[in-house]
Amino acid sequence: MSDPVTRSAPKWETDAKENIKAAIRRFQKPISDLVARDVNEGDTRIFVNDFLRSALDYDQYADLTTEFAVRGEFADYGIRIEQQLVAFIEVKRAAQALSARHLRQVETYAVKEGLEWVILTNGRVWQAYHVSARTGQQVATTLVFEVDLLGDEAPAKKVSKLFHLHRSALKRQTIAELWKQQAATSPSALAKVLQSDAVLTAIRTEIWRNSRFKPDVKELEDSLRSQVIRPELLLP
Repeated sequence: MSDPVTRSAPKWETDAKENIKAAIRRFQKPISDLVARDVNEGDTRIFVNDFLRSALDYDQYADLTTEFAVRGEFADYGIRIEQQLVAFIEVKRAAQALSARHLRQVETYAVKEGLEWVILTNGRVWQAYHVSARTGQQVATTLVFEVDLLGDEAPAKKVSKLFHLHRSALKRQTIAELWKQQAATSPSALAKVLQSDAVLTAIRTEIWRNSRFKPDVKELEDSLRSQVIRPELLLP
């Protein structure tokens, strides 16, 4: 019996990943120097601009806009794909740790402009977030991935994450598919599945098979809610 055919990645994806791999190596010394010197935000933006162009293939004139006006405030960068605004980037100085306060700042810009994606970076660390702002609900912002250019993570993993920020990938919305996969197996999603009728019935059946004891479904649900599932993940 022959092995199943393994489909190779399309050329655009291979090219993008090879470019990112080479850029990570090339930019490690410059960002390390910037962190050591504790340069200001302006100097960090120069690095970020170079990385966006060289590693992630954005055209600084067609794809990037700086100081994007958002109702009286300004986002550091806006990313346009074929003239459509798709993401904001907030830049902090190279040696500064990224924080929830910085995220709230760029999150606000995204909500006002109706964008799903924001990137928070100090040049060294790159964080990509999904922002959901449904009418009548609280804003939900989820970290999709984080990459530290100077961190110990395997280079291949850094490349596979940063790939989703490459212009070719963002154009094809691969980051949206990645986020959907993560959301489907998140703690809250799994907690919801555990509380479903189908799973409760299956658990009841398995308990009967193992012990010849058939618990009441409601009691089983109460036990899961009180002893297994974290309180913040419980269904309303």
